[in-house]
Formats: sequence, structure tokens, C-alpha cells
Amino acid sequence: MGGGATSTARVTVDGKGFRLEGRKFHPRGVTYGPFAPNASEDPLPDAVQAERDFLQIRRLGANLIRLYCAPPRWFLDMAGRHGLKALIDIPWPKHLCFLDSVGLQQEARRIVRRTVGDCQRHPAVFAYSLVNEVPSEIVRWSGARRVERFIEQLVAEAKDTDPGCLCTFANFPPTEFLQPADLDFLCFNVYLHQRADFEKYLARLQMVADTRPLVLSEFGMDSLREGPERQAAYLSGQIEAAFRGGAAGAIVFSYTDDWFRGGRQIEDWAFGLTTRTREPKPAFAAVQRAFEAAPYFPLPRQPKVSVVVASYNGARTLEACLDSLGRLNYPDYEAILVDDGSTDNSLDIAKRFPRVRTVAHPQNRGLSAARNTGIAAATGEIVAFTDSDCRVDEDWLYYLVSDLERGGFVGIGGHNFLPPEDSPAAAAVMASPGGPAHVMLDDREAEHIPGCNMAFRKWALEAIGGFDPVFWKAGDDVDVCWRLAERGWKLGFSPGGFVWHYRRSTVGAYLRQQRGYGEAEALLAQKHPEFFTAVGRSIWKGRIYAPAKQGVVLGRSVIYHGLFGGGFFQRIYAPAPSLALMFCTSLEYHVLVTGLLLVLSTAFGLLLPVAVASLLISLCVCAMAGAQASLPPSRKRFWSRPLVAALFLLQPVVRGLARYQGRLNTRSSAKLRGLPTGAPRSPIGREPVEVLTYWTQGGPTRFGLLEAVVKQLESEGWQLRLDTHWSGHDFEIIGNRWSRLRVVTVTEELDQNRRNLRVRLQPQWSLLARVCLGTALGAELALVGLLAGSLPWIWMLLLSIPLLYWLFEHEQWSLLDSTAWIVDEVAARHGLTKLDTSKTASR
Repeated sequence: MGGGATSTARVTVDGKGFRLEGRKFHPRGVTYGPFAPNASEDPLPDAVQAERDFLQIRRLGANLIRLYCAPPRWFLDMAGRHGLKALIDIPWPKHLCFLDSVGLQQEARRIVRRTVGDCQRHPAVFAYSLVNEVPSEIVRWSGARRVERFIEQLVAEAKDTDPGCLCTFANFPPTEFLQPADLDFLCFNVYLHQRADFEKYLARLQMVADTRPLVLSEFGMDSLREGPERQAAYLSGQIEAAFRGGAAGAIVFSYTDDWFRGGRQIEDWAFGLTTRTREPKPAFAAVQRAFEAAPYFPLPRQPKVSVVVASYNGARTLEACLDSLGRLNYPDYEAILVDDGSTDNSLDIAKRFPRVRTVAHPQNRGLSAARNTGIAAATGEIVAFTDSDCRVDEDWLYYLVSDLERGGFVGIGGHNFLPPEDSPAAAAVMASPGGPAHVMLDDREAEHIPGCNMAFRKWALEAIGGFDPVFWKAGDDVDVCWRLAERGWKLGFSPGGFVWHYRRSTVGAYLRQQRGYGEAEALLAQKHPEFFTAVGRSIWKGRIYAPAKQGVVLGRSVIYHGLFGGGFFQRIYAPAPSLALMFCTSLEYHVLVTGLLLVLSTAFGLLLPVAVASLLISLCVCAMAGAQASLPPSRKRFWSRPLVAALFLLQPVVRGLARYQGRLNTRSSAKLRGLPTGAPRSPIGREPVEVLTYWTQGGPTRFGLLEAVVKQLESEGWQLRLDTHWSGHDFEIIGNRWSRLRVVTVTEELDQNRRNLRVRLQPQWSLLARVCLGTALGAELALVGLLAGSLPWIWMLLLSIPLLYWLFEHEQWSLLDSTAWIVDEVAARHGLTKLDTSKTASR
């Protein structure tokens, strides 16, 4: 797949890799030069020596050379005839404080324009590296953002000269923090001799590269100091590690020990695969074998994979999805389509793909049920999932299985990219909030992987009972990830295992999707309350990686430079989108702040400007989010950013309404679970805590009683938040929107193997109840002042507060009585004797 001698097409970016004439192109290269100047004063050999070198480089198995100078046209013609592409470094005085000199900046732009112009549209050109290793102290002196902007200006110069060219810049660890926009792919020069360190840093660089291809543009070892045999073993291992880690390409430094730099021949370094006279070293044969295997090194195992596609009325993109499943680069897999009662022509489309096994539900049963049907039909050891609005990359399974097996994970996920043929409206939707994203705990381990691109060991799915059928539209992937994590199992992330995910192409379709996500969040909050805030927003331990930057970022990035700016690994710590500003777009803000101000302004006109200002804050935040959104340049239109801003305004409202509707439809646990229907005891005169005491001799321990109570509550569908190892209580019961109850247990050890088990039940108001009462109290105090002349209205307002207070108290004591009844029932079933002294008054 290296590109042949007759190739005249240009290389293009394709997800995390490249394509050439419709086939994948994997750069396998060596650096070439610089050499002592030839007769034309170019730092290249003459034509005769270059011809011999290219023949030897092709025998090596390389398909690319990296040059550190602008090559003449004859040189590129010769490289093309030998089937070699060229990554061309454009040299300019980057070792000087170029941002302090207008003349140096103009010179750099002029050199870029001239080099790209001289090589314009030559089929042997792979890409241009606009600068190689800007010294870290120069960047520190000039400012990282200023340097990034200048590199972006050089990209614009190159693209203006040759719009179809690929541009990058060769970075290295001391300036890892430099992340210019508009680069087609990332290049890094990395010299780490320990393979474990190399693989760890490669995983880090994949997080930096994110959605762009990563090319290792230099790596090597000095055979003069390390020895020829160690050099050979090192380079072979690094090439394998690079491609296994999802790198798009790898370039060895260097082809030969013949190296001319700084006006002199370098004699005390020997990084070449050949000597100065082009005699192969042991590393030549080692790299030759590695290049022959690259990029598809043998997997440690090749377990059978069952690919499941759950589809409901997905005819618009189903054909592209199923067609992609027939071209996977994996030896042992099956494809299963579960049609979940579609009413369109999905089944007719499926008939065109006889290799895909179709299982049809007679009626729509929901996403989770469809995926469970796929699991039941699967014969593979691994079950992979994608959606009917996705088409998978042909190497998808190769990378998923490779990283799953090597990482010891039970599940794995990867990127989901916007297809290049998708519409500009879909590109705006991708840049809007609420899309599928992965959440990373570190550079390899994931907290969540999106449902459009995930794979699990079948035994792990069966161990947790598969997907929960309560999730009809969404949320099933989040639920499965959390349940697997509760078992202590880990999820991984595969940078090379990606899918193309078609986005919603209209505003209406996008908002309907977000409504479904809001409904799913309500269900998730009921099942996993420990992962949600009081207002129903999810809590993640890791960092969210969306396909495009989303939200408003205000804080400045912090760069670790090391002592006196001399750190070898200088990293950037970028701030997350401002939660305070994004709250201004939330449903809660619109209701509790803007809405309340508008209501009060009807009675107190002076508040109207404040209400208008509050609304303007929301609109400004949305406008800022649209301005900062990452949009693909090829699909950016004049209306793209205004559309993104509008979706930032609408999405939180639509999703929030659906989330609250789901939560408000949930009745209290006592009413749902068939508990005693008699009226609870009046809260008047009751103590704030109830303590139950049980006596046993040789009976269950405190842990045994807790496990039994939790199991009983969960079997009846109660919402529980278990101890997170940092809590002062054993678990918390989420009663309804107004009440919570915390349970704490203790053992009193007596003689002769006797003990008392004490259970403290402490009901509390929920945060929502406290906010509602506080808001009502504040509003009424303001209205009392406005209605000072109307005594009946004042009395009505004052009486409403005690009524609201009584309602909240009644709810929490209902929860306490129901919980005490269940604990008594479980204790009696396990042979515990309840003591009369069960009730105490302590807080």
C-alpha cells in the first residue's frame, strides 16, 4: 500500500491516516540529507548518486523520504519514478527571534511561497513541513500563541499558493504545547530509547493529535555510541510500536551516516541505516523487515468478532454502513443487522448484502433490546457495535482488537468523525453541544466510549446482563460503561479504530435527538444517581473529548516549561469550557434567573432592565460559543457560526425540558414499589433521625445486613447512591425530587458472639427542595414590599411558605417510614430481633 512508480495522484488526509488513489497510504520513510552541496549548491547528492540511493531506499521498503531543503524539480521527478513521496522541510531562520523582526517574518513567508510554488502540484510531494523544531526558548521568548499564529500564517501562504497541498510542522517534546490550527496532520520528532516510554509517549501524542493523523517524523539511535545490534533492535521495535499505536506513518532518522550540517561534515554521529559509503548496517535489514510488516503487524490473538448494527428507520445511511462492513481488514468476523421494527425500506436494503445476517423485530422494542438481540445472535468472542448512521474504516476491527488484547481491557472504543461528504449543516451540528464523545481517564483508559464505536468481550456483557431495555433511544452505552466500571473492569481507547458518523442534517432532527438524550439522562439519573448533580447533570472523572471543540473557554492555558525554560517535555494544560458561562445557557438559568426577573418586573418595573441584561448574557455566551467553534474549512459557510450559536441556545432548553419531564414523571419510591399504603406518621413532633436496633447471636454481620438491604432495594427499583469510599454514610436513597435519606450502620459487639446492629435513617430535603423554598421565600419577600397596601395578598403569600415547608417535610418522612419498613422486613427475614429501644434522638 505504499504507492507505485506510476502514481500521479496526490495524497489526501483520511481520518487518522492518508489515502492515495483510493487506497490507504502509510508513510514508511527515512530522512535524506542534508549532504555536502552539489554542483548546483543544493544540499543533495548528484543525479547518479541519488539514483543509486533511491534504488536502495526502495529495496528497504520505504515509500517516502524526508528532505530538509527545497528540492529541484529533477530530483522530485526522479523520486516519483521510483515510487517515492517527499516530505519537504522548508528552512528559514527559525533559530532567531523571528517575531521580533518584520524582515525575518517576510523572509519566512517568501521562502514558503517560493518553495511551494516551485514544487506546486508535483505528484511526488507528500506534504510540506513549514518549520522543524522551533527552539523552546525562542517560543518562550516570543510567546506560544504568537508562534502558533505565525505558523498558521505560513499554512495560509502555502495553501494560497497550492490549495491542494498538505501542511504540517515538525514538533518535538520541548514544544509539545504548540498546537497551531489548520494543520492537516501532526508531526513529532521523538527520541526515546526505552520502548515502554516510547509507547506511553505515543499514547500521549495521540491525545494531542486528537482527530488528526499522527506521523513520527524522526526517531533513531546512534550506532556509534549504542552499537549496531542495539540500533537494529531499537528501530525495529519502534516501527512496530508506532504502527500498533495507530500512527499514520513513521520516518527513521536516517538513511545514511553521510550528514552535512552547519557547514561541515558530521563525523561523530552515526544514525544511518547505511554507512557513509552506503554499506547496509544490521539496522537496514531490521527496518526492511519492519517496513514489510507495517502497518499490519500480527495480532497476539485474532478472536472472532461479531459486529452488531442496531437500526430503526435508518435507510438513509444504512447502505453505506453495510457496504463498509464488507471491506474490513480482519480475518474472522461476522456482521449482524438487527432491524428494530423499521417502517422504511431498511429490510430491502439489507437483502443486497448477503454476508450480513439480518434479525428483524416485528415491532420497535428500543435500542437496548435490539443490541441485546445482537448479543444473543453473536457467535464471536468479542461483540462490536456501530450504528446505521456510521460507516466504519476498513482497519476499524484490526485496531480495536489489537488495543483490546494488548491493554487487557474488557471494552474498547474509538473516534467518530464527520464524513467528508456530509453537509455543511451536519458540520455545524458536529460543532454544537450534545454529540457523542469519549471520556478519558488518562491517555489510554476511558471512562466512557460512545455507542457508535464500541466493542466488548462477550462474557463481560453477559456478566452484567447486557444492555438495560429501559433505554430506548440513548443512554445505554453510558449505563453499560458505568456498570462495567462498578465491577472493577477497565475500558480502553483505540486511536486508530475510528468510524465515520453522519450527523443530523437539519435543526429539527438535531433537536429531536437532543430530546431523546434528555429523556435518557433522566433514566440514567434514576439508575445511577451517584453520577449526577442535583439538577441532573452528569459527573465525569475524566476529560471529555468531543469531535470538535465545544463551549466557551475563558481561562488561559498553562504551560510547564521546566526550570529556566529547559524542560524536555513541556506540556500545555488547557482550561475546560467555563461552567459558569455555560450555565447561563441552561434551562435552570432561564427559569430561575431570567424567568424570575421577568415575573418580578411585571410588579416592579425597575427589574425589567436587569431581566433583559440576563437574557443578553445568555445570547452573548451562545455567540461566543459559535465564534470559538471548530468547523471544517471545506464546509464552513457564512451562516455556520450563527447556526452553531442558535443551537447552543436551543439545545440546553430542549434537552433540559426532556430531562426534567422524565424526572418529574417519576413518582416517589414509596408509591412505585408497592409499600404500605397507609398514611405516614405526621412529621409534627418527630425526631429528625430514626435509629433501628437489632439483636443477634451468631447471625449476619453489619456488612451482611447492608448487602441484603441494598439487594432488596435494588430489586424493587429504588434509586441508590452507594458509598464512594469517601462518604460518612453507607448509602443514600433518592426518594423523589424533594427528599433524600442517608443510611449509616454500626456494630455493638457484646459477649458470647452476640451483637447489636444499629441502623440510622436520616431524611433530608433535596437540593431542589431547598432551592425552591429559598426562591419562593425571596420572591415573596420582594412582593410583600410591593404589595404593602394590600393586606389580603400579604396574608396569602405568608401562608404559602408554611404549606410548602409542610409538603417537603411530609415527603421526607414518607420516605423514612417506607425505608424503615423495608429494613425491618429484611432484618426479620435474616433472623434479627428488633429491640424496643430502637428509637433515639440524635443528629
